[in-house]
Amino acid sequence: MEHRKLGDSGLETPRLVLGGNVFGYTAHGEEAFAILDRFIEAGGTMIDTADVYSNWVPGHVGGESETLLGAWLKRRGRRDDVLIATKVGYDKGLSAAHVAAAAEASLRRLGTDRIDLYYAHKDDPNTPLEETLAAFDRLVRDGKVRAVGASNYSADRLAQALDVSAQAGLARFTVLQPEYNLIARASFEGPLQQLSIDRQLGVLPYFGLASGFLTGKYRSEADFGKSVRGGGMRRYLDHRGLRVLAALDSVAAETGSTPAQVALAWLAAQPGVTAPIASATGVSQLEELLGVLTLDLGRDQLERLSAAAR
Repeated sequence: MEHRKLGDSGLETPRLVLGGNVFGYTAHGEEAFAILDRFIEAGGTMIDTADVYSNWVPGHVGGESETLLGAWLKRRGRRDDVLIATKVGYDKGLSAAHVAAAAEASLRRLGTDRIDLYYAHKDDPNTPLEETLAAFDRLVRDGKVRAVGASNYSADRLAQALDVSAQAGLARFTVLQPEYNLIARASFEGPLQQLSIDRQLGVLPYFGLASGFLTGKYRSEADFGKSVRGGGMRRYLDHRGLRVLAALDSVAAETGSTPAQVALAWLAAQPGVTAPIASATGVSQLEELLGVLTLDLGRDQLERLSAAAR
């Protein structure tokens, strides 16, 4: 199975990272453990979570996903064959004090002595980059974090952060996690993508299936009730969205795969991209996602998909 290096982070992953946003939300207990077990059994290595998952659920405060992952890690009794990525700063900024405290809280919930990849969840314009990066650097020097990444950063701010790290001799962002998929392309393609290539960053896009739209299960408003995210599909269900679904159907038929597998394979083939992130609410759904590990699309197929989404 192909493993790809995550920039110069020292980490690598196959062509799929498992999203942890569903754990403690729509996947619980033994069902969640079965998803995680199967992902590792199939050759997956990295699980992506955040300290705020799943604070959007009434009664939740955030950290539920990390807590579930911690219980799973304790039960399986092995840590070294799994890479845990988590995040800080989505709702409380990236001050040095908060980064330090949040890292300790995440380590406690995960029941581990280190975070393999620790992201700034989104840019914090109110905290100097030097302060945030120095806080990450301390975590790396203390052995509590192996590599640091940035999520939801603009090209300009990411470039500034990389320059600050270089000038001050601080740990630098080696991985980028942007929103990027076949139908949501504008925020990554262009300056951010080129910066990632030029600075040799690993790129792990989230919403690889556009919250499920690219699976093909939402083809009319009548389908919106199929999941808790269904109502959000309205923004994709237009002439362009239907054109993309038709292209996915065509390539899926040619390759004996599914639209979801094709959408993830397209993403994995884009310049600079290391691996897409996708989540599964059950083992059968995960089995479909695992198809991206071995699905290679031809140049003509990739170009047809790209053209349909323009």
